[in-house]
Amino acid sequence: MSRPDLSERVGALRKLRSAQDRLRERRTIARRDGARVEVDGRWLTAFCSNDYLGLSQQFRVVNALADAATRGGVGAGASPLVCGHHAVHEALEREVADWLGYPRALLFGSGYLANLAVQQALLLEEGDVCVQDRLNHASLLDATRLAGCRLRRYPHADPEGAIRQLRSAAEGAAMLVTDGVFSMEGDVAPLRALSLAARVQKALFYVDDAHGVGVRGPDGRGSVAEARLGLEEVPLQLVTLDKAMGGYGAVVVGQDALIQHLAETAHPYVYTTALPPAVAAASLEGVRLARKEHWRRANLGDLVTRFRNRAQAAGLQLTLSDSPIQALACGEDAQALAWSAALEQAGYLVTAIRPPSVPEGKARLRITLSAMHAPGEVDALVDALARTRDALAVRTAAAEPAGLEG
Repeated sequence: MSRPDLSERVGALRKLRSAQDRLRERRTIARRDGARVEVDGRWLTAFCSNDYLGLSQQFRVVNALADAATRGGVGAGASPLVCGHHAVHEALEREVADWLGYPRALLFGSGYLANLAVQQALLLEEGDVCVQDRLNHASLLDATRLAGCRLRRYPHADPEGAIRQLRSAAEGAAMLVTDGVFSMEGDVAPLRALSLAARVQKALFYVDDAHGVGVRGPDGRGSVAEARLGLEEVPLQLVTLDKAMGGYGAVVVGQDALIQHLAETAHPYVYTTALPPAVAAASLEGVRLARKEHWRRANLGDLVTRFRNRAQAAGLQLTLSDSPIQALACGEDAQALAWSAALEQAGYLVTAIRPPSVPEGKARLRITLSAMHAPGEVDALVDALARTRDALAVRTAAAEPAGLEG
């Protein structure tokens, strides 16, 4: 039996993706100015960024980065347990833990690494199981596979389905894992019901609130706080610093013993260089601004309401979401690409999302709103969406074969 040629495999897979309208192209951002970006020599208004509070370009965040780099350089120098854990890392961990009301926090290079770390360090033995929402982020699913434990998935936002899966795998340690705000749908997990399911089934409840903290809940403390849950119900929670906070990295907050275990044993923490201190300084300033500048959340909420009201009046079909993530269903992959291309011609950058990021037949536009957007920009986007829908409908009708007579 001959060994497969990997180059041939790669070529065949690319041809398959091309036939399925699933080739992915990086767009190069030459410059940014608020919500506007320069791409291929044209200025477009971006409605696809996760910079929900508009902090990534805020002058205090930028100055914190520059000042820290001037004083202490760029790289951390080593992994955290060697000599890479700096005072600003410590300050950032303490700030996030204090904000969310948790005793301790641990800083990671990204949310992906943090999710890998949590499961790899805790789900260790044969028979352990991780029960997850079917629409969880890919990093949560990849983490289960890396941990080598069993993966059980329940229907989206279905606490009873979660209980059934936990009951069916009762012999090992269990973790119940969900996004707080789902990144492709924009809806919020039924956290109170899920926390009850975890408690009844003696499973550790872990919430990835990458798209919730900074945006939702009292003082922006996220979907967990919004559901009136805390340390007892949610012993571990993920916060990313590269979305609402405008920086980079991620923090896991949780029970002291759990965080200490992660710091001592989690490979994505132990065996990688610490986040650059200057980046941590910028993220720390972003967290402080997100905590106290409540007007940013208020403005964002007004824009979300405005967008949904005008979209409904225009007859646009959106998923149920009161978050900055607004999904417009397109169905087939080619249709989503056509929507995105038409909007770009009209001056808007809105990315088409296709499988495997979403289920088969569920391609969509993932429209995201930011506190940087002006009301007039939101109104103009809705008008452009309505025009695009009508133009594509005419094009589709013209392409359909005429019916047979007689």
